[in-house]
Amino acid sequence: MPLETLIFISGILHLGTLIGSAQVPKELDFKNELPKLSPMLRHWILTAGVYVVINLIAFGLISLFFAGPLASGTPLARAFCAYVAVFWMIRLLIQFFLFDAKPYLRNWFLKVGYHGLTIVFTWHTLVFGYAALFVSK
Repeated sequence: MPLETLIFISGILHLGTLIGSAQVPKELDFKNELPKLSPMLRHWILTAGVYVVINLIAFGLISLFFAGPLASGTPLARAFCAYVAVFWMIRLLIQFFLFDAKPYLRNWFLKVGYHGLTIVFTWHTLVFGYAALFVSK
């Protein structure tokens, strides 16, 4: 499958990840848990969440509308692809070595979603990592 197609698929997956992100406040019980924190920590968590959502939207739209240029191997394309690959690689490392999601995976739907997102994050790391490291103009 051409790299351009793989990047386009990643665009769809990035935007689809927003569905999972929308579940976080409910599943982590933000309504009851965030008020327990100091205002600074509460704002920091919300701000970090907004930045992640903005990145997901940007990654998705850029991948959908500029899949061809991203697959071209130009220095700018490789730099952007490297950023996306590192973003998702760090997210996977945090998930595997820091997060303990087990207490929150209370039913089959949440378990399937969690593992599905792990596959999607791995996909992004591999597709964009390949585009960054092995495609050059």
